[in-house]
Amino acid sequence: MLRELFKIYLLFIALFFLGRLSLYGLYFDRLSDISFAQSLLSFVYGLKLDTMAVSIILVIPALLLSITPQIGAKFVGRLLSGYVLFFLLVSLYVENATFPFVAQYDVRPNYLFIEYLKYPKEVSSMILKEYPLQLSIALGMLLLSAWAYFRFSPLRLVQAIQTPLWKRLLLFPLVAAILFIGIRSSFGHRPANISDALYSTNRMANEIAKNSLYSIGNAFYSYTKEGNLIKPYGHPMALDEAYRRVGEKLNLKGEGELPFNRLEATHFPAKKPKNLVIFIQESMGAQFVGFSGGDASITPNMEKLSHEGIAFTNLFSNGTRSIRGLSALTSGWLPVAGEEVVKRNKSQSDFFTVASLLKPLGYKSSFIYGGEGRFDNMRSWYMGNGFDEVIEQKDYTNPTFVSTWGVSDEDLVIKANEKFKAHAARGEKFVSVMFSSSNHSPFELPEGKIDFIPGKPKKGVENAVKYADFAIGRLFELAKKESYYKDTVFVVVADHNVRVYGDDLVPVNMFHIPALIISDGIKPQKFDTLSTQPDVLATALDLIGVNLTYPVLGHSIFSDAKKETSFMMFNDTFALRDHNKVAILQPNKEPLTFIYENEHLKAAPHDKELERDTLAFITVMDDMYNKKLFRVAQ
Repeated sequence: MLRELFKIYLLFIALFFLGRLSLYGLYFDRLSDISFAQSLLSFVYGLKLDTMAVSIILVIPALLLSITPQIGAKFVGRLLSGYVLFFLLVSLYVENATFPFVAQYDVRPNYLFIEYLKYPKEVSSMILKEYPLQLSIALGMLLLSAWAYFRFSPLRLVQAIQTPLWKRLLLFPLVAAILFIGIRSSFGHRPANISDALYSTNRMANEIAKNSLYSIGNAFYSYTKEGNLIKPYGHPMALDEAYRRVGEKLNLKGEGELPFNRLEATHFPAKKPKNLVIFIQESMGAQFVGFSGGDASITPNMEKLSHEGIAFTNLFSNGTRSIRGLSALTSGWLPVAGEEVVKRNKSQSDFFTVASLLKPLGYKSSFIYGGEGRFDNMRSWYMGNGFDEVIEQKDYTNPTFVSTWGVSDEDLVIKANEKFKAHAARGEKFVSVMFSSSNHSPFELPEGKIDFIPGKPKKGVENAVKYADFAIGRLFELAKKESYYKDTVFVVVADHNVRVYGDDLVPVNMFHIPALIISDGIKPQKFDTLSTQPDVLATALDLIGVNLTYPVLGHSIFSDAKKETSFMMFNDTFALRDHNKVAILQPNKEPLTFIYENEHLKAAPHDKELERDTLAFITVMDDMYNKKLFRVAQ
């Protein structure tokens, strides 16, 4: 029995080792800042994670091999053989999927892997179009492996069960003890977990050390229970201290029972408040935009518009997922541990948004998207939190182009312009959040709209960004012909950067995004101070010309209260940046402090106060969500 279990263990360990070795070779150049010997520790820590994963898989075979009577040897032996094959094929599939996943997200498969399984139509279409070769190789390997398993399997499970039952029962305590040690993989106070792979300041070395199957299982376990999500980040902090620290760091003081809810007097008082349009750009990083230090030739319309309004040159996103950006730019919210509020139960109603803020002033509100509103729970969240209407793919009549992710961005802006014209014709004030989708793998773009960039794939990110820029230009081309234009504040801003990657624990440079605010009468300027997405929202609300009471976790750039602080989330790691000093908190790890210099993090002595401030932000965001404290005051 022990021999058969050990054979199964070796089969899985060999598979995981080959996958890790391939990743190591593929990303070896990313390990240049650590020694060769240190990089090899990825295999040592990786073996621990592999052993934990395989030990969990072996629990059922160990139990059945130990207690099955000899009469059931043939049936149970075949059943266990199928069980082992199933997990071998699942593991092989996950190892194959790891390579495109790392290429896309720069991390091993995690909760995103599970999230995307909820949308089989979109994901299967994307995989077929974006990764046909990888898919063919994976299917071939699965079929070949299944055939080889049946033809050459070294397992003798039936024979193992034919061993006298009393002998197997005597061995069971030993087997159980070995598996317990394997699953726990630690003789310390706490069992090992995925944080054991985080042995290096080089993030790719840590990713190589992880086990993809274990990572997915851990993510599934973590994200199917909304328990104490902040416990792994440090010893609990008193709420009074946490709120005090966050208030001081953001220079915010609340009024009344709702934290940070305060009256903000506009710097631009107007007899007639302006409309507000927030056009959120999918994955438009600063590297693609001239005024934020990138390539202006990719986004000529953004560059042109930057001379007509406020250009944010030093803006950093909340996170690396669209729903983090949507909540930041719709609500002025900062990242919270666990799943984002767009998808969580307690924020499906009575959660602050620009729509719930402006509704009492008579504003009509809409969320306009080219894809399906059910994706990422957007329809439910927007409709539940004050928006009058969600326009999605099914609401477009005869769109000019439809991709995997929905109608084209040009169709989106044409639809939006029609909506805004209708509001203006009825004399209605309006607030609208638009969300583009063309800049998304597999980058399907309509022909004849842009001159494709020489030397870049037509179905590549650069051309997708250029097409998104075309749609931005088209929106302003249409809007400037209409009466509503002079009465509207337009915001063009990214949800996050494209394919956030880097070797730092948090690749801060890849959170850099562009934003523009355009409105009649605005003095053109470049704003170079460190800013956040909630700052962009607060600035836009300032410009509509009316005093407002809200809990937005940022400041207008015209306010003296504005501070250079940014709170970011990368997978399950949090970073708090104060000017160029950054504190990082990882689950079940000691806090670290860095200096952000030349677009990289450099290790620095512990800044205990900044590290405590980071825990305070994590604590406060979790508390405001759980107690439903981020809402419009009644």
